[in-house]
Amino acid sequence: MKVVVFWLFYPLLWLLSVLPFRALYIVSDCCYFLVYHVIGYRKKTVRYNLRLTFPNKSNDELKTIEKEFYSHFCDMFLEMIKSMNIKKEDLLERYQFTNKELITQYDKDGLSTCLMMGHYASYEWIFALQLSMENPGYAVYKKIKHKQFDDLIRKIRGRWNTFMIDSKETVRYIQRLESDNKIGTYGFVADQTPRYHKAHFWTDFLGHEVPFFTGVERIAKEFSLPVIYFGTEKMSRGHYRGTFELLTPNASATGEGEVTNAFAKALEKQILARPEYYLWTHKRFKLLGKKEEILSKIKKA
Repeated sequence: MKVVVFWLFYPLLWLLSVLPFRALYIVSDCCYFLVYHVIGYRKKTVRYNLRLTFPNKSNDELKTIEKEFYSHFCDMFLEMIKSMNIKKEDLLERYQFTNKELITQYDKDGLSTCLMMGHYASYEWIFALQLSMENPGYAVYKKIKHKQFDDLIRKIRGRWNTFMIDSKETVRYIQRLESDNKIGTYGFVADQTPRYHKAHFWTDFLGHEVPFFTGVERIAKEFSLPVIYFGTEKMSRGHYRGTFELLTPNASATGEGEVTNAFAKALEKQILARPEYYLWTHKRFKLLGKKEEILSKIKKA
């Protein structure tokens, strides 16, 4: 049945992917109307997150952010589909970098790097970076249970020398690459909320104390890797600019939680500047107020 569903949807996805950008964003506007005004996809979560983050903003201000977020959310979804057939020249024109030499120099010197980013602006077109890299890129992601759709995601994101790593296999996969002296850029979208048993590191984020995954920090320390924050700005519809910020040249020389905290602060700065481009449908605050309870359970385990 899942295979049938895939092949029913695939022709539609393919047709959307070959639309010119102007037509694509007309479709996005239609999707916005359905998702926001008709379906109301995760509106309660979005409003809860925005009110927690911006308690001093008026209802009108929050409603403006909310609507702009949903418009961007639909744009990004259609841009992901467009990735199936986007031309190289279009990608290079629409996704530019301000200081990519920061990371390309490590690549030329034969050094692997950890690249951290959040669910902000366009994290789908980051693979444009590989057009400037000599060695492969490895993107950590959560495997989709539907095999055909998972294969499609791998194909889309792997068009230009980028390989997907199942999040459950991340440590073993990277250990194998490093032991074989293979160079690469390890990309992590690192602002998901960890499960109870992994919520041992907490830091202030958007005005609240919340847990963060520390897996990237542990991997970077194990192999003495530099860690770089990647921040994306949405310049206009369908146009983005990425900037790299060195969090540490050698994670093994940092204190516990230092890298993770630096990442949280860098992401927070972007969100507060332009909140409409953050993924507010993500339940970032679901463990709010449960720190002591969770840490107590972890300690007893």
